[in-house]
Amino acid sequence: MRITLGHPRFGLSYSLTHVVRELAPRRDYLRKSRSEFTASYIQDLDRLGVERIAERLQQVAQEGDHRLVLLCFEDLSDPGQWCHRRIFASWWKGATGDEVRELSPLADTYEQGTLM
Repeated sequence: MRITLGHPRFGLSYSLTHVVRELAPRRDYLRKSRSEFTASYIQDLDRLGVERIAERLQQVAQEGDHRLVLLCFEDLSDPGQWCHRRIFASWWKGATGDEVRELSPLADTYEQGTLM
């Protein structure tokens, strides 16, 4: 499921059947520094709250495949890029204790906490 405001700027080999805009950062955050972006995005997540986010994710899971994948479209193999998906993963772990695994060649690096 896509957690972005817009569509990817490149073709995908799979279809995106769900969008959870509640987890997308607001457009005005995109002009902020990384630290300001992170603080603003975390405030949004705190306002939404774990219960409401969990309900929304459960709703999507019930509509199809029960395994959810949160998608944004930054190339995290480029050390100069980062994404709100990893900010969400860190926030979710802190709030619930549950890991949000990274499904990429860099997964081990993220799980060790060396990138974010």
